[in-house]
Amino acid sequence: MKSTYIIAACLLFSSCTKTETRFQVFRNPSTVIPKADINNFVEEQLKQHEYFDWKMAGDTMTWSALIQSDSVLSIGYQPAGVRDLDKKIHTIDFKSAAWKEARADILALVRKNEQSDVTQIVFKEGSLPMINVKVSQFATLKALRASPLVRYAEPIGYGAYMDDTKKSDLEAASSILSSGCGYNVPKTDLVTNIDYTPILPGAKASWNYDYHRINQAWAKSSGQNVTIMLIDTGVSDAQENLGNAFNQGLSSGRSIQKLVTFSGASVNDECGHGTSMAGVIAAPRGIDGNTAGIAYNSNLITVHAAENVVILSSAAINGVTNAYVLGADDPSVKIISMSMGTIFSSGQIKDALSYAFNKQKLMFCAAGTSTSFFASFVGVIFPANQPQVIAVTGIKDNLTDRCGPCHVGSKVDFVIVMEKTSTGRNPLSTAMSGDVPSTVGGSSVATASCAAIAALVWSKYPAYPKDSIVARLTRSASNAYNRSSKFGWGVINAEAAVGI
Repeated sequence: MKSTYIIAACLLFSSCTKTETRFQVFRNPSTVIPKADINNFVEEQLKQHEYFDWKMAGDTMTWSALIQSDSVLSIGYQPAGVRDLDKKIHTIDFKSAAWKEARADILALVRKNEQSDVTQIVFKEGSLPMINVKVSQFATLKALRASPLVRYAEPIGYGAYMDDTKKSDLEAASSILSSGCGYNVPKTDLVTNIDYTPILPGAKASWNYDYHRINQAWAKSSGQNVTIMLIDTGVSDAQENLGNAFNQGLSSGRSIQKLVTFSGASVNDECGHGTSMAGVIAAPRGIDGNTAGIAYNSNLITVHAAENVVILSSAAINGVTNAYVLGADDPSVKIISMSMGTIFSSGQIKDALSYAFNKQKLMFCAAGTSTSFFASFVGVIFPANQPQVIAVTGIKDNLTDRCGPCHVGSKVDFVIVMEKTSTGRNPLSTAMSGDVPSTVGGSSVATASCAAIAALVWSKYPAYPKDSIVARLTRSASNAYNRSSKFGWGVINAEAAVGI
């Protein structure tokens, strides 16, 4: 990314203040800050602060990002005087007079500055105080960001268009929206008792299960009566073990439900990532020779929320937002796992996280895996860097080194062993079709694995609140009494976490 986003020496940026001073004189909508300069500014903020929020950028830069993307502005609103909304967002009646008036005032402000009688609302509104509108005028953005009714006003689609090496925005969007897809294929070179252990009645246990004492934990819990929601790219229609063969062998009496929140998509996984994560979490311990998921008796809800593992497009951000709300509103869901992320903080996803957290959902997110998009960024990505979620990353089987592309940092809570030092082999999972397992790596598999271990624990202690489940995970981990600045509480011992 660094080479892609390099800028001319005469336009180097050292701080937010200097950047905005450089462009302060250009106050009309006809002057646009180039993508390369915006990207460089984003990268500098990530290096300095380990996160990026559009509030770090001034009006001119934010507007420039907006009109060089899909022009969709995400606006979080509230009545004047409201405080600490994140703590009570799950209890507020957004259809009450005060909230409806605030929304109406926002739309009136947009119409006035856009000089149009029509406000183009993009995506269906839900249970959160936010709205997506098409905005083209600089005056609109400036007025919104200055309004006491506005909590955030963000160009949520910019990430999908930020590749300035492409000739057109459409080409940039199509190139960057293929990240993390296409790898979920059967591995025909797996070796018995090296890459997996045969287990009854006719399944395979991944090689890394021994490091977390999964087999020993299974003697006490297999995840029964716990529902996990997986937010990802859907599940392959062709994989029967995540379909009509979900109950087989030692997996019985459970359900799999497939939903979609990504606009225009079906529940089917065309990427491969969602199928892989679903297999890690809850693939059946069956009779067909396929791999067994860690929580092989848990219920699973899969949500097709985005096109790939990097949450960049407006449709993906809305898909993820709505998926968290779905999980929050479903009383059967205890755990939400998402192995996707981005370098851009999103106000509306933060709203959704607060909404789900306040409804007592235990959420796990991937700390980050260095795809081409994340190449210059080191640290825990969004939303794993948020306080409402448990951040997970991967570690090698030497128990000291992170996996090759895995992100680490102070926001990491737990690590999962998921890469062999000698061969680079990753854990087993479920391929797009058939009974020959695939393999999957990165912080993605670590996150799904950690969520599944939590399901084993919660199944054993169904009356416990989520904080008690996290406490049991923490006490079982390798760094329980000396938290690491890179690996958090360390490697979880599932047998110890489940207990006697």
